[in-house]
Amino acid sequence: MWHELGKNRWGYLMALPGIVFLLMFSYLPMSGLVLAFKDYNRVDGIFGSPWNGLRNFESFVTSSDVLRVGLNTLYLNALFIIFGTLAQITVSILLHEAAKKWFKKLAQSLLFFPYFVSWVVVGELVYSVLSKDFGSLDKIIAQWGLPRMEWYTHPEYWRGILVFVYIWKWTGYGAIIYIAALTSIDPSYYEAATVDGANRWQQIKHITLPLLMPTSTILTLLAIGRICYGDFGMIFGIVKENGILMSTTDIVDTYVYRALRVYNDIGMSTAVGFVQSVMGFFLVFVSNRIARKIGDGTSLY
Repeated sequence: MWHELGKNRWGYLMALPGIVFLLMFSYLPMSGLVLAFKDYNRVDGIFGSPWNGLRNFESFVTSSDVLRVGLNTLYLNALFIIFGTLAQITVSILLHEAAKKWFKKLAQSLLFFPYFVSWVVVGELVYSVLSKDFGSLDKIIAQWGLPRMEWYTHPEYWRGILVFVYIWKWTGYGAIIYIAALTSIDPSYYEAATVDGANRWQQIKHITLPLLMPTSTILTLLAIGRICYGDFGMIFGIVKENGILMSTTDIVDTYVYRALRVYNDIGMSTAVGFVQSVMGFFLVFVSNRIARKIGDGTSLY
């Protein structure tokens, strides 16, 4: 080990900040998982608080809202993965096929910009569009002679709205990975297809999409690992605490936040996070086994 460290000391030195960050924020906090099995109080601290077995898990599982928030979390994340992946692949192929370099750079920059916008700002933008009082969308609808829609009182529309906002924010960022994969494809494949008389659509169908499949599978597997986690910043920034919309937008993370704020139950929130991690690991393991059966190079390990 010491020989390896001495031989590649500069490489390990460059990796040291990342290693320290990983240890501090990914491994050291795992000691706090004991709170999931304790009745925590600030006087005794994390390790001095009394044990209470699986009571923290029972308080969440037996809640009347667990089924609703669980299904909402899984359903919304499934929609994000499916439509987000389709949008990212489509945009990356369109940019890759663009003939003008200036247009490709401009379009990529404009698509990447929403990634830097915080969910708080996005929430205000969505409200400025959908608000009944001064929303731009309702003003356009009113000009057409149609009745204005009270978007914030109709929960059935909000899954589609959230998917649309998710695609708007993350497509440019996710497309970069696919663009990098496209640039690594050997141009001789397209040259041979052109000689054989294949048009651009046939080349995309039989060359581009199959060669993007390993990258898409790996990214999907990584996303499945967090399918039990909801995007708290997105839901809380856009929907906030609108009780009318909770039937379709309330997720595990927002539910735990409310429970932590109202009841100050740190043990229950830790237990839920622990269950989410275990479920994510199980889903990644099962999905990876399925991906390995599909073909080589389509799995994480």
